[in-house]
Amino acid sequence: MVYDYEYFIKEVEKLTQIDLSAYKQNQMKRRIDALITKHKIDGYEPYVKVLKTDKVKYDEFVDYITINVSEFYRNPEQWKFLSEKVFPELVKDFGQTLKIWSAACSTGDEPYSLVMALSDFVPLNRIQIMATDINDQVIEKAKIGLYSEKSIASVPEAKKKEFFTKNGNFYQISDKVKKCVTFKQHNLLKDPYPTGMHLIVCRNVLIYFTEEAKDEIFEKYFRSLANNGVLFIGSTEQILKYKEIGYKRMDSFFYRK
Repeated sequence: MVYDYEYFIKEVEKLTQIDLSAYKQNQMKRRIDALITKHKIDGYEPYVKVLKTDKVKYDEFVDYITINVSEFYRNPEQWKFLSEKVFPELVKDFGQTLKIWSAACSTGDEPYSLVMALSDFVPLNRIQIMATDINDQVIEKAKIGLYSEKSIASVPEAKKKEFFTKNGNFYQISDKVKKCVTFKQHNLLKDPYPTGMHLIVCRNVLIYFTEEAKDEIFEKYFRSLANNGVLFIGSTEQILKYKEIGYKRMDSFFYRK
């Protein structure tokens, strides 16, 4: 069975460009085994054949293994620190044209939250955020910008009124916010990173990666940042070797280059 899973990892990488060996094996294997059982498929090799021929099951697989859980202003106290401390310092250091990257952006809740929070300091027409994810399906959802009431529960009331329109049981993000975000597909383990970024936001994603993969990504983020740029990570994460990499800790989840 170990050999079967190793075979599966190699085939999945050829098929999707997703390197499952960089994810925690027990956790990822449980998720994949659950899908195989759900579809009554007899093992990894037959499942690979299904993924190659069945677009619906392929899309389901990619969506399931990339683990998309997101919401606006997740952990509001951290967004408070971002607004009260980080954004004022970044605008002071770099001006109003900030280079911001929302990495592993999922369904767009995070980059759209960044636009709304930054709009207190910078006019909307000066805001441009790059948002990336490995999963093109969630990127398409993000571009549509339709969210449940639960997703937007932590959005400040004034921002809800200004930037959302109720559409049945859902809330539509305004076009003026959408225009501030450019979405594209990106693989954190394989693709080149942008340079000269003033703020990189990557939250509650790397918990699924091995320690080696995490270290590699945190080092790549460091190289991607401009001097005095800031990395904002999730409440489930920490950078154990932040001093060795070269970061200075601003607060529990904020690290400056």
